[in-house]
Formats: sequence, C-alpha cells, structure tokens
Amino acid sequence: MLANLNQAMDYIEEHLTEEVSFDELAKKTGISVYHFKRTFSFIAGMSLAEYIKKRRLAEANLALLAGEKVTDVAFKYGYQSIEGFSRAFRDWSGQAPSEVMKTQIQKTFPKFSFYIDIKGGQSMDVKLIEKPAFQIVGVSQKVPLQYQGENQAIMELAQRITPQQRAEMHTFDDIYPHQVVNASFDFQEGRTTEGGEMTHMIGFATSQENTYKDLEQLSVPTHTWAVFPNEGPFPQTLQETWARIFSEWLPSSGYQVVAAPEISFTQYQGPAEAKYSEIWLAVTATK
Repeated sequence: MLANLNQAMDYIEEHLTEEVSFDELAKKTGISVYHFKRTFSFIAGMSLAEYIKKRRLAEANLALLAGEKVTDVAFKYGYQSIEGFSRAFRDWSGQAPSEVMKTQIQKTFPKFSFYIDIKGGQSMDVKLIEKPAFQIVGVSQKVPLQYQGENQAIMELAQRITPQQRAEMHTFDDIYPHQVVNASFDFQEGRTTEGGEMTHMIGFATSQENTYKDLEQLSVPTHTWAVFPNEGPFPQTLQETWARIFSEWLPSSGYQVVAAPEISFTQYQGPAEAKYSEIWLAVTATK
C-alpha cells in the first residue's frame, strides 16, 4: 500500500495546476476515496485538502520568485480571485504575493513520500477472523464525513434513541458482541475536498430479521475481518487505535480495506482507565 500512496502523491504533483480527481486517487491506492483521505490524514497529520493547498502555495511561491505575475499565478493554481489567492498566500507564508519579488523569501512545503519507519514501540494486537453474514438492527442517519475528532452528528443520533427503541434493540442480542455496536457505511464523497457524508447506525449485531417499524436493518455479508482489541481510557485509546490502524498496520499489512461497514463497540463497565473496545474492518489481501 505504501507504493500506492506514493503513486497518489505523484499524481497530485502532476495535477497541481488542474483539478485533482479523487476517483483517480482511489484507483491508484486501491481503496475508496474516504479511506484514502482517512489513511492520509492519520499518516500525514493533516487533511488531504490541506496538503494539496500547501503544495500549490509552495509552487506558487516559486512561480512568483521566477517573476510570474500575481494574477497569472493565482489562476494557474486554481484560485477564482486575486483576493482569495492573496489571503491564502499571506496566511500560509506571512507575506503578500506582491511582496515576494522584493523580499526574495522562499517558503517551502515539499512533496510527501511515505516509507516504513521501524523503531521500538508499542505492539498492536490484531486478529483476522472469517465471519458469516449477519444483520445489524438499530437506528441510522446520514452524517457528515469527519476525518478528525468526535462527530457531533453521531452523538446527537445516540441521544435521540428512545427507551422503546433501546428495548426493541435488545431483543436482537443473540450473537457476539452481545451489546450495542456502531457501524459506519455508505460513504459518499462530495465534489469538494471537504464534502461528503456517510450513514451511521447504532444497534445490535444479530442473526435475526428486523420486525419493528421504528428500527432499520443493515445486512452484512461474509467477510474476512481484521479485529483490533484495545483497552484503556475512553475515548482516547479507541481513537489512538483508529489512528494506528491506518498509519501503521494497514500500509504494511498486505491487506486493504474493502467496501463494508466499519464496526466498533466499547464495554463501558469497569474502571474509566481500562475500557475495552474493538474495531472491526473488513479486509482482503492485496494482489
């Protein structure tokens, strides 16, 4: 996967003065646009949109130093107005585009390259499990895609579940993990770098069919699942595990994520500093 990520960086470099096709990035990495953006943000420590913006501004800086006009540079690197370009350039570099030729200051932001950095550290537990098809029965809604931090829309969804719905969900508790799970699926990318949404479901994994009108059913086919158990303070440990999956395990694992719900759950009983959670990702071996 690291080779695919570096091919994606090459593609971005070749299209800094054009629209970057996220569908093309997905083809080069072999994963969905959503998972590529998520993997990138965990590895790089910034969003893909921020990276592309800074690379364009760095190249714009070089063009200005070479004597190109501010107007030409602004439109060359995708800005619709001189004002928008000037504001973005000043925020990034600390000087106006018109000042570059006078100051001769070059601010750089190099192209990213990805490689494995092997060093001693914390081990990561993962189990590869073949799970037969099952259902998730619960409540769901469309929520904005969010690559960092807690998703407020998901928190609001949980708060809206009625006591009756909770009681009905518990009647489906017949397979592991025998508790509420969170499932994210149907990732829909918007046309802009920050756009897009997904469907999030809160419910129970079950072998049964839904019989309640106020609940929904998600059918999950047979997959190989990478299961990541983790224990520690919640939600910090769970969030750190998500980050390590995409930044450490996935790029060097020989597996890639497939189009399937992302599932997680947390056992809330016990001490606050030792909450047990699991993350399930459907995977397939890379070719």
